[in-house]
Amino acid sequence: MTTAGDIMHRGAQWIPEHETLDRAAQMMRELDVGALPISDGNERLCGILTDRDIVVGCVAMGHDPSRVTAGEMAKGTPRWIEADADIAEVLREMQGHQIRRLPVIENKRLVGMISEADLATHLEDDQLAGWVESVYAKG
Repeated sequence: MTTAGDIMHRGAQWIPEHETLDRAAQMMRELDVGALPISDGNERLCGILTDRDIVVGCVAMGHDPSRVTAGEMAKGTPRWIEADADIAEVLREMQGHQIRRLPVIENKRLVGMISEADLATHLEDDQLAGWVESVYAKG
């Protein structure tokens, strides 16, 4: 059985909700990623911040990224998956919520992220095609 832990990208890092978006952008550059999970004061997932969120939700709106926090950008209910979850559960979660990145949790701690690139590397062609169709389908 292939699990979330088998296909995830290890070494994912939180951005605390109180950190500013300019710091988030710096972390993204340093880590070479396009998204960071946002943690609350108890290191619990409270959202995901993407590079697009910073550009479209802050900069393009005329806001100063050094004054807007990651927590202010967190919207909706964050989605995640346990490290021991089967790949079918991963796909259901991502497809069901039309999301492209999924934090992986083990013992209530962030241990990795699953991205489109991880799926492309580890899925069979038919599984990948089904995922792409469902996530990118017009609603």
